[in-house]
Amino acid sequence: MQNLLPEPPATRLPADAEADQALADAAATGNVEAFKAVAARFPAYSAAWAPLASGALAEGETVTAYAYARTGYHRGLDSLRRNGWKGHGPVPWSHEANQGFLRCLHALSLAAAAIGEADEAARCAQFLRDSDPAAADALS
Repeated sequence: MQNLLPEPPATRLPADAEADQALADAAATGNVEAFKAVAARFPAYSAAWAPLASGALAEGETVTAYAYARTGYHRGLDSLRRNGWKGHGPVPWSHEANQGFLRCLHALSLAAAAIGEADEAARCAQFLRDSDPAAADALS
């Protein structure tokens, strides 16, 4: 059966040059405290929460990872909605400003699975694939 309704337009989050630079500086140090400082300074910036979630997962700190990922995910949803997203439709991985949200969504799926929240893990994995299959492929 063919869907005759048009796909909603892709949502592209605006770039934040100051936050991007702070994150790049934190990444250059590789220090978790530097990433925490970026998240504290730019709490609405999902890209700041993604490396914290990934780092906590790598350290086996699944509850902490879940908290970081959930924060970045919700802040990303807020930003998507402010930028015209209506709860569905493409969120392209190729648009760099979207990658923080998509990374948080992926980390949330992994952290949810790690704490035994299988339904949430599956929902987040599907949401990632629905947002952009390229994101799911790149992050898997």
